[in-house]
Amino acid sequence: MDSYFLLSLFREHSFDEVYHFAAQSHVGTSFKLQLYTCDVNALGTLRLIQTILTLGLEKKTKFYNACSSETFGQTVKDYQDESTPLCPVSPYAAAKAFSYWITSSARITHGLFAVNGILFNHESPRRGLGFVTRKITFAVAQIHLGLKSCIMLGNLNARRDWGHALDYMRGVYSMMKQDAPDDYVLATGETRSVRDFVVTAFQIVRVRVDPDLYRPAEVSYLRGSAQKAATSLDWQPEISFKELVKEMVEADIALIHEKPTRFWMESKL
Repeated sequence: MDSYFLLSLFREHSFDEVYHFAAQSHVGTSFKLQLYTCDVNALGTLRLIQTILTLGLEKKTKFYNACSSETFGQTVKDYQDESTPLCPVSPYAAAKAFSYWITSSARITHGLFAVNGILFNHESPRRGLGFVTRKITFAVAQIHLGLKSCIMLGNLNARRDWGHALDYMRGVYSMMKQDAPDDYVLATGETRSVRDFVVTAFQIVRVRVDPDLYRPAEVSYLRGSAQKAATSLDWQPEISFKELVKEMVEADIALIHEKPTRFWMESKL
C-alpha cells in the first residue's frame, strides 16, 4: 500500500468513512509469508491512519479496522469478548493485534473516530477456496456432480464460531453510526468443529486427513460473546449455521454448472 498514493487519494476524495478490510487474510499462508503478512496487515493499517492524520482529517473521517478473533489465540476462557486479552499465535494474528492497538492508539491520542471490529469467522459463497469452509462446500459440489470422490482436510477437531458475512456487515455498519467510537466483538456465540461443518455439508462424504494441512500453531477453540454489540448496537445474527452451509453448497453447485469444463480440469490437478 503506497503512502504517496494514499495521500493523493484522500486529498482528492476527503472520505467521510473508511472501512479497512484489506489484508493477507489466510492464517496458514501467514506462516510462509510472515514479512508480507505483517507489511499488509499491520503496516497497511498504520499507513491508512497516518494518511488521515497527516491530512488533518481526524475530525471528519471515521475509520473502521477489521480485526480478527484469531488475535485471542490460545485463550483459556470458554468465550471471548472485548475484555479477553489478545494472545496471537500466528503471524496473521500478531499483525492483526498490531492493527488493533494502533487503531486504539489513534482514537485515544488523536481523537480519531476509530473502531476495531473483532469479528469471528464470517462466511458466504464469496469466501476464497483456500479457506476450510469453502473448501468443504466446493468439494461437496464437485462430488455431487461426479467430479471428485473425496476431500483432503487437516484438523477436523478445530472448533470455530461461524456466522454469515451479511449479518456481520450489518454490525460493522452499525458500529460506524454510533455517536462515539468503540471496539466490538461480533459472534454467534455457538462453536462447531470442522467435522460438524463436514457433517452438515455432506450426507455421505469421504474425508481424508492430511497432516501437511495442519498449521505450525493451531488455535483449537474459539467462541465469541457479542453481548456488547447486542446491547449497544441492537445487533444479533439472523442467518443460522445450517442456512449458511446450505447457501454455500448450493452456490458452488451452481458455479460449477456454469463452468463445468474449467472445474473438471481443476479436479484432475
